[in-house]
Amino acid sequence: MRYCVFVAVMLLVAGFAFGADVDGKWTTTMQGMDGNEMTLGYEFKAEGAILTGTHTGPDGNVIPIKDGKIDGNNISFSIVIDMQGQEMTLEHKGVVSPNEIKLSLDMMGQAMEMVLKRAE
Repeated sequence: MRYCVFVAVMLLVAGFAFGADVDGKWTTTMQGMDGNEMTLGYEFKAEGAILTGTHTGPDGNVIPIKDGKIDGNNISFSIVIDMQGQEMTLEHKGVVSPNEIKLSLDMMGQAMEMVLKRAE
């Protein structure tokens, strides 16, 4: 009996050690500044504690993510966008669960919350 409990605990700990299952495509829709709904896409690949991937904006432009990190079920990364000739870095932090990522985006000191869903 003790052995079964030990094995169960070790499997649980191992699951946390490997981190979030973030690999694949994720999407969200949100309201743009013009009031219209827009779709954002993300594609992630976990390599240990390093997160790589891309962000696809509503215009279809694909931007690589930078400084991606994974810590358990927490992820963080940034993207650099061009806003009318000015580069702007957008910091992202999120919590991964099996079918969604609750993501917070810092845009010029303004926090924006979104929920990403696995793309089919």
